[in-house]
Amino acid sequence: MKSKFAADLKKDGEPIQSQFAVKFKKPPVEYKGSKQGKWFEIRLSDKTGEITAKYWGRDTTKTDELYKSFSSGDVVFLSGDVSEYPKGSSIFSISIDAEKGALRKCSASEYDHSDFLAQTSKNIEGMLEELKDLLSSIKDKHLAELVNSFTSDEKFMSAFAKSPAAMEYHQNYLGGLLEHTLNVMRIGDTLCKIHTELDRDLVIAGAFLHDIGKTIELSTTGTTIDISEEGMLIGHTTIGYNMVSKQLDAMPEFPKTLRLKTLHMVLSHNGKVEYGSPKVPQLPEATAVYYSDECDAKVDLFLRLKREAKTEDPWIWDKKIRGHIYLK
Repeated sequence: MKSKFAADLKKDGEPIQSQFAVKFKKPPVEYKGSKQGKWFEIRLSDKTGEITAKYWGRDTTKTDELYKSFSSGDVVFLSGDVSEYPKGSSIFSISIDAEKGALRKCSASEYDHSDFLAQTSKNIEGMLEELKDLLSSIKDKHLAELVNSFTSDEKFMSAFAKSPAAMEYHQNYLGGLLEHTLNVMRIGDTLCKIHTELDRDLVIAGAFLHDIGKTIELSTTGTTIDISEEGMLIGHTTIGYNMVSKQLDAMPEFPKTLRLKTLHMVLSHNGKVEYGSPKVPQLPEATAVYYSDECDAKVDLFLRLKREAKTEDPWIWDKKIRGHIYLK
């Protein structure tokens, strides 16, 4: 059974014997100078995060054979030491010395999948029921037909309920996309109660549709969350735009202006061009969805970082937010 997790490895020189899933690996490289042998790098993950490991081989043939013995998505057992480099940077990796340590592929009977892919702590069926209740309150018949074209698609809803919301940033676990989307809809609904001029139907529909492209962008195996080729080359915003456009093309009576507004909700939900948004919000409703999305993602991340912090200091600094979080 897995003994230590990636998030626990925060002490330079600490010995580590545990299992990790392989996210990717880089081919072996010969040492520079007169030193004989090869080394290679692999990126490892579990349900708590990711960490890099470097294998330092002596025998070139054995190192090449070991490298070929496992692939991305496999689980490996390793024995090595935690290394902080540069010193004082809080950047940790695992060093595996071929003469003292070990690295091998695990059989399926040696590990528990739940150690590598976390799942939402919320009730999936309960969240789906609440999401559908909110969508059923949409009064505009065209928007109601549009969202129903997705919720009535069993294949899509199965993927939607299982997908993570992100690889690392927020709700990065199975069911995270459903949890995040429902939260965005809840926040958007509250904004509509405060700002009654908002088109609530458009806000609720936009909140539901904003991240549907992540069902294709993010790929989950039995052990890792990764980005698909389509996700890497096109991205979830454009994928989602295409998904909604396809449904709208099958609805010839859908009003043109409403179509443009709906598609704009998807294209602008990241808020800023530098955040990957092809368009910035130009509708009050699009602004409501953007800030609802941003609010839930940021709060979820802050809470997780605070929950996982392992320090006696009153705060931590984290590269994801490029700032401090007060822990008391």
